[in-house]
Amino acid sequence: MPDTATTDPLLQPYQLRHLSLRNRIMSTSHEPAYSEDGMPKDRYRLYHVEKAKGGIALTMTAGSAVVSPDSPPVFGNLLAYKDEIVPWLARLADECHAHGSAVMIQITHLGRRTAWNKADWLPVVAPSAVREPAHRAFPKSIEDWDIDRIVADYAAGAQRMAAAGLDGLEIDAYGHLPDQFWSPATNRREDEYGGALENRLRFTMRVVEAMRAAVGPRFLLGVRMVADEDWEIGLSRADGMAIARHLAGSGVVDFLNIVRGHIENDNHLADVIPIIGMKSAPHLEFAGEVRAETKFPVFHAARINDVATARHAIAEGKLDMVGMTRAHIADPHIVRKVMAGREQDIRPCVGATYCLDRIYEGNEALCIHNPATGREATMPHVITRGDGPAKTVVVVGAGPAGLEAARVAGERGHHVVVFEATERAGGQVLLAARAPRRRELIGIIDWRLAQLDALGVDIRYATYAGAAEVLAEAPDVVFIATGGVPDTEVLESGNELVVSTWDILSGQVAPAGRALVFDDNSAHPGMQAAEFLAEAGAAVELVTPERFFAVEIGGLNHALYARAFQRHDVRVTINTRLVAVRRDGNRLVATLGSDYGAARSERIVDQVVVEHGTLPVTELYEALKPLSVNGGEVDYRALLGGRAQSVVRNGDGRFRLLRIGDAVASRNIHAAVFDALRLAKDL
Repeated sequence: MPDTATTDPLLQPYQLRHLSLRNRIMSTSHEPAYSEDGMPKDRYRLYHVEKAKGGIALTMTAGSAVVSPDSPPVFGNLLAYKDEIVPWLARLADECHAHGSAVMIQITHLGRRTAWNKADWLPVVAPSAVREPAHRAFPKSIEDWDIDRIVADYAAGAQRMAAAGLDGLEIDAYGHLPDQFWSPATNRREDEYGGALENRLRFTMRVVEAMRAAVGPRFLLGVRMVADEDWEIGLSRADGMAIARHLAGSGVVDFLNIVRGHIENDNHLADVIPIIGMKSAPHLEFAGEVRAETKFPVFHAARINDVATARHAIAEGKLDMVGMTRAHIADPHIVRKVMAGREQDIRPCVGATYCLDRIYEGNEALCIHNPATGREATMPHVITRGDGPAKTVVVVGAGPAGLEAARVAGERGHHVVVFEATERAGGQVLLAARAPRRRELIGIIDWRLAQLDALGVDIRYATYAGAAEVLAEAPDVVFIATGGVPDTEVLESGNELVVSTWDILSGQVAPAGRALVFDDNSAHPGMQAAEFLAEAGAAVELVTPERFFAVEIGGLNHALYARAFQRHDVRVTINTRLVAVRRDGNRLVATLGSDYGAARSERIVDQVVVEHGTLPVTELYEALKPLSVNGGEVDYRALLGGRAQSVVRNGDGRFRLLRIGDAVASRNIHAAVFDALRLAKDL
């Protein structure tokens, strides 16, 4: 193993008071929504333990654990106000410590950033009765007895965290109750908690002083704080810096975790947590300025998704600890690979933000192309070599599903042949990555191709494989990853007059003057086609039968589409269905209807684009089924139990036949690679 520890800035240890951190890489607090009954049970624990195994210095749990019942867990939050959290966190901490990683937690009171109709249906509180658009609650103005109660709850929560053996905690002060007191946008009080900055800081100081009194001097306390809301009515940079200096000099706080921006709505949240197509590490320089001004330990994370940027942040003294949070969702073994001189093997975070978008839609965090994350109990991050005889595995199709099946089978030690009908691997990812804003998605493909090259996998391009070509390889296992083709046959009449989103995104059909995009999928393809057309100068109307558009796209990705639509005056029509299309001279007449009544209307346009998912390409699968040992059947009990497939329907069968990805049904990248991993990992 290369001795990089003595020279790589990222691998230098860091001393935070009495706590020795083995390197400078951390995962900042976030809520993956893996909790059960508000507790960090097995799924939650294994997720963090995997990062500890991967060499991370500090993993921060929760985003955030709530300290009071009137801070309902709208993100699947942990319940820091319950005593039963202690043994669950203790086990998590003990196992991470055993692998050399420190563990902290983030605790909070959400204030107005929650909903009243969750959990115990208690009124939402805030410094003033100012509604947060993101969660739509109308809060009551917090009263003195609320403040006393919540300060005590913070202290009790800190005691529980210390009792669990954690190394420390941070309170959340960006968009949550503490900084709701700080910001002029949310604090309109005229008492001792409003007005002058000293007054607006009063609640926070009561909280951190109460926690310090509760936990003693050796338990680390920090603040994840907004130091500039970048908002004309919000917290200024000058006041934010003053708060940072005050906290640094308080003698109570041990570190600051710096945030810039505000999270009033999805649009502003996307600037705080930038996604694909946005600037890398946009707030790093600002965090460095806070560190320089306070001369105090500073942590920071905001789209620092590659090792080079993280290394720069430490080498240039901008940060003491660098957060690579989404990057560790993509690959929890970043540090281990850096230490081994294998940076090229790090699975890249492509910025798709499938993880966070799922959380904000009420689901658990999942990486768009690492299906093992959050499934550590059954899905491996590291594929081990099998102990049985090597098999011959044929994969037909080199999209994300096929490449993942080939990678996993290759790691298992099998001889793998991949047939790809076109001259380039990638499948539908190639279409998605054609948009400049989403070109990083190609990393999903490039990483797998590099892994396959290292494994010596044989990829045969420009080869349309039929049954004869597959059988010529004498396979033991065949994966059908042939994907799908656009389904545009959805109209009462005029199907022949429409084009697909693939036609537009591939460039095979040029944008026309006035275009109607009928999006009956509500995922990226329709939205991306509309954006592509608008950017090309077409006048675009997006029509969807849904009650709001882009149902399958979370708020962070939605924000960038919405920005583009506003910039180009894209018209969005909901609750409306495209019924038919007919010609009228050189133009098209689109007939629109609705699921809610019989009324119809018409649009005269130059182009109609239909997005209705894909239909699987099944010819090869159907041809091979009678020759296979399992007839294509998948044993779902074995699949869900993490066991190998063993179905026998045909004793004379020559190979096991497995169909994955969009060759089964129209889904997404994550479904495709998950199919592949769980069927190939036990070969």
